[in-house]
Amino acid sequence: MKIVVLDGYALNPGDLSWKSLETLGDVTIYERTEPDQLIEHAHEAEVLLVNKIKFRKTHFEALPNLKYIGVLATGYNVIDLEAADAHGVVVTNIPTYGTEAVAQFVFAHLLEICHHIPLHSKSVKAGKWSTHADFCYWEKPLIELYGKTMGIVGGGRIGMKTAEIALAFGMTVKLYTRTPDPSKQTDRLSFCSLDDLLYDADVISLHLPLTQTTRGIIDAEAFKKMKDGVILINTARGPLIDETALVQALRSGKVFAAGLDVLSKEPPKPDTDLFQFETVNITPHIAWAPKETRARLLNLAVENVRHFILGTPINQVNGGVSW
Repeated sequence: MKIVVLDGYALNPGDLSWKSLETLGDVTIYERTEPDQLIEHAHEAEVLLVNKIKFRKTHFEALPNLKYIGVLATGYNVIDLEAADAHGVVVTNIPTYGTEAVAQFVFAHLLEICHHIPLHSKSVKAGKWSTHADFCYWEKPLIELYGKTMGIVGGGRIGMKTAEIALAFGMTVKLYTRTPDPSKQTDRLSFCSLDDLLYDADVISLHLPLTQTTRGIIDAEAFKKMKDGVILINTARGPLIDETALVQALRSGKVFAAGLDVLSKEPPKPDTDLFQFETVNITPHIAWAPKETRARLLNLAVENVRHFILGTPINQVNGGVSW
């Protein structure tokens, strides 16, 4: 079995081992693949592993040996699933590896917005505390989460883990999902419509896959429904937010602050409008990237390939093909 990894560096920059994958076939690993290199790198592959490389109809047409694509992520919007079905290619994802890490990262962003730890540490090291007239000071207002309402858009594994952490902080949780579970509803966690969530939440965290339905779900109309001074967190997919509308909401004060691990264009252009706001923290799509999390992802990816080779694929996302 000829196995090719097209963009392996993000998953494994050298601190993990590919040995478990290499037991399954003849493995070639490319750290990166530019769009114009895709066919060249993949032309002999029966099994491809990809992370963020976009796979379209023309790619399937040019790769007649291809039988399987394993996406090294939970989101699989980079793959044209209709084309995969048409060419008999099984596509799988990794649905469970990053739940804890991504939910943790939501609160890394949120707590930075609330407390400005690096800002205060820098001021202390610069001597401000040593010479201050009072026993304490703060450079910016601080925010307590207890008693505030966390609105979670998307009730999958990560959304529910985020709700669990929010409850531990003493927040009330309002959750919008297509599949509400009444058994999980409590006096501090309730399922609601998207409009109700937007009206009531002090903090909004996005946990949806990117589809034609969810693209731009947080648009100008959605911002109008939010409280003034809301905090917005996105660790899911950048295009869930209309960034032009977000810029306007930041300028007007509708959005007090935002924590973004994802953007509509990645990597962003140097003149991206969101860069001008001190109240917007942007990280380079790393919520999934702790070593422990990446090791779990790699192990699950290998299991996906192993099951495909055995004829019993797991975590398959294109329903039109079975093997």
